Order: sequence, then structure tokens, then C-alpha cells
Amino acid sequence: MYAAGLLAAALTLSACGGSPSSDLSSANSNAIIGKAECERNRAAGPINYISGYGYSASAGQMDVFLAKEMGYFDDLCLDVQINASGANGQQLVSSGQAQFTELGSASDVMLAASNSHNLTAIATYGNVSPFSIFANEKVKSLKDLEGKKLGYFINMTPIALDMLDKAGVDVKKVQLIKMTNYDPTVVTRGQVDAIVGYASNQPEKLKSMGLPFNQFLPADYGVKGTYNVMEVNSAFLQKNREVVSDFMRASLKTLQYCLEKDNDCIDKISKLAQDNNQGDAFPKDQLQRTWAVESTWVSGDTVGAPGVQTAAEWEPEYALVKKFGNVGNVPALASMMDTTLVADLYKDKTLIWPGN
Repeated sequence: MYAAGLLAAALTLSACGGSPSSDLSSANSNAIIGKAECERNRAAGPINYISGYGYSASAGQMDVFLAKEMGYFDDLCLDVQINASGANGQQLVSSGQAQFTELGSASDVMLAASNSHNLTAIATYGNVSPFSIFANEKVKSLKDLEGKKLGYFINMTPIALDMLDKAGVDVKKVQLIKMTNYDPTVVTRGQVDAIVGYASNQPEKLKSMGLPFNQFLPADYGVKGTYNVMEVNSAFLQKNREVVSDFMRASLKTLQYCLEKDNDCIDKISKLAQDNNQGDAFPKDQLQRTWAVESTWVSGDTVGAPGVQTAAEWEPEYALVKKFGNVGNVPALASMMDTTLVADLYKDKTLIWPGN
């Protein structure tokens, strides 16, 4: 993704209340659920969410921020605290210091699962891989990367390696460079010849600047993937399944709102970024570009309603991680994901919301 030097910020966001019901818990006069359910959710204590990438306009991130801002967590008696540092989410959730975090794809979850435990994926927001390889205009095909420099962030994703493989690229002839600079113009200026990035971010920035470049997408090579995954601490899930369901219910209600009222959501997340000293890292124009692309990945998902996930949806990436992931032991799919929690929140692809 594009921003660098994200600042750690534990946020306490104000929330507006929902419509009162006839059976309220005294703990929350704005609740729209019954007293017993409200007390159950309150008893879970503070629920800590770690943003996967600051104030990004991404599914599984923006909707969590705005569910708190718009009062949907309050409606369900959930005390949600948000950390927008965008770092160490998996470690914090795995250790129980936090309860929820988001990763960019199922393959990211699988790679991390080889050495992290106590994590369960509960939602996948799309069945399009978010990755792309964007290159200097002189690179006309992926085969042209032989003898050239290809940058990547954190790890060389199996999705990109499969793209190179399908394009007949001898990866041993490509100089792989781990990037720390998120400026996409290093490609157009020739400091590196190409970068494995996010299709919704750096390439969109280059387009907005009118700079020439070439982009190669997984779909161009028949490579299947997934977009954004919500993970929860497994022990917390086992003990508080209904609470986890209500957390996702509030987030998914906000996600649906943002699919319909995108401008309002961008205004809100932009203001939050500015108010919490991340406005420079997440300027409004960048947030607009990101959501314009990523919202199509959510609304275009053919698996089911937003967030619903299946093992079949993950299987292509599972095979890629086993082939290209360079990890010793990839856990069984069933041990990494819960395919029913989010599915049970819908009836005929309509989110079930109290009072409706």
C-alpha cells in the first residue's frame, strides 16, 4: 500500500445512538437489542480492533472505524476500541491483547498461520486478488522483467509468483528487492523496474498523476485470489461467538452503507484520519481512489453476501501458498476459517438487523 511512516494511534471515537427499544439494558440507553443480549455483549469487556493499514478506505477497515463513529456498535452494546497503527495486528490478536484485525488476502492469512496460532478467519470481502505488478513503461510483458529489478513489500506474495510462473519468467533472473519506500514514482523514474503492489493504491496514484506505466493483474493470467480477510482471536470466538457475530453485524451494516453512500463514508474516514494525525498519510483523494476500486471487489463478489466466505473460495490460494509460500507447514483450511458465522447473519443475502 501507499502510505509510509504510519503513526500508532489508539482511538476513542464518539458514536451516535440508535433507536431505543422497549427492552433496554441500563448499561446503554441507545441499545436496540434486548437487556439479556446487551448485558452479554457488555460482559465481553472492551473489544480491541487493530487496523491492518491505518485509515484506509478498505473493507474490513473503513467499516469498523465508521461502525463506531455512526453508533452501530453502541446499538449492539459493544465497547469497541480501535488502534490505527496498522502494525503487529496478528501478533496482538494471536496473543489475546486484541480481538480483531484484518489482512489483505487469504494467502496472507495462510502464510501467517504457519507460525501464528489462536487466529480464525471469519470474513472474506471479495474473490478478486487485490495485488498487481505495476512497471515502467519500458516493461511490456512480465517476461521483460528478466535481468531487471522487481520490488515487493513484506513478502513476495504467492499470487505474484504464480503470475510470473504463468508468464514463463525465470525468477532466478529477476532481482527481487524488498521495498521500504511506498512512493510509486520510483517505478516511473526507473529506480526499480516494477513493484508488486495493490491495484487500488499505487497504480491509481500514478494514473492520477498522468504518469505512463504498465500494469499486470492476476486475472490477466488466470490467477484467482481473495480480497481482505477479518480475523479474530480463536479463544475469544469460542467463548463469545454471539459477541463476535454482533461485531461483524455492525461492521457489515456499515459496509453496506458505504457501498451505497460512498461519498459520505469517504468524508467521514478522511476527517478521522485528519483528526488523528494521519491526514498526510491518507489524503482524501487517495481514499476516494482506493474505495472506487475496492468497492467493486466487494459488490462484484459472486460467492455470496459481503463477508461470506467458503473453503472453495480459498482453495486456489491454498494451492499457491503450498507451491510458492516457502513455509514448512500450512494448516488445513478448516482449521484457519469459520465459514458459518457471517453467513448466518444474512437471510436471502439481506443482513439481519435488530428491529428490521
